[in-house]
Amino acid sequence: MDDDLWVFGYGSLMWQPGFAHTHAVPALLRGSHRSLCVYSWVHRGTQERPGLVLGLDRGGACRGLAFRVEPHLRDEVIAYLRDREQVTMVYREVLRDVVLDDGRRVKALSYVVERAHEQYAGALSHERQLEIVSRGHGQSGPNRDYVLNTADHLIDLDIRDGGLQLLADALRRNE
Repeated sequence: MDDDLWVFGYGSLMWQPGFAHTHAVPALLRGSHRSLCVYSWVHRGTQERPGLVLGLDRGGACRGLAFRVEPHLRDEVIAYLRDREQVTMVYREVLRDVVLDDGRRVKALSYVVERAHEQYAGALSHERQLEIVSRGHGQSGPNRDYVLNTADHLIDLDIRDGGLQLLADALRRNE
C-alpha cells in the first residue's frame, strides 16, 4: 500500500524496534553499509567516555530488516524514531530504496550517519573498537550488550557481518 511507512533497521532497531509494525521483512539497502562508526554520547556512552554504535555509512550494501507500519501510525512512529535516533542529530533521516526478500522495492525511512558530525568516528581499528565498546555505558546500558545483541541477531537472521562478529567474539573472550 502506498500510504504504508517502511522503516529500515540495521542495528538495534532489528532486535528492539520499539514501535508497532505489521511486518518485519529481510531487506537489502544498496549504497550504504553497516559500520560501527558513531561515538555514542547518550545511549551507550557519555561525551566524556563515549561508546560506539552503528551507522549506515556510504558505499557498499547492508542487509537488515524493513518494518511495515500502518498509515494511521505513521506520525507516531516517526516521532518515536526521531526521539530515539536523533538525540544529537548524528544521523540524517532519509528515504532510501530497499529490496524486500520477495523482490519488491519500497522506500524506507533510514538513518544515515552524518560524516561532518563530531560524533562520526569513521573507520576505527579492531583494537580501538574493542577498547571503546568494553568501557562504554550510557542511558540504554553497556555498549558491550548493544554489540553482542546486534551480532547475535544478525546470526539469527543469517546475515554475515565479519567485523561485528569478530568484535563480539573478542568481547566474549574478555568476560
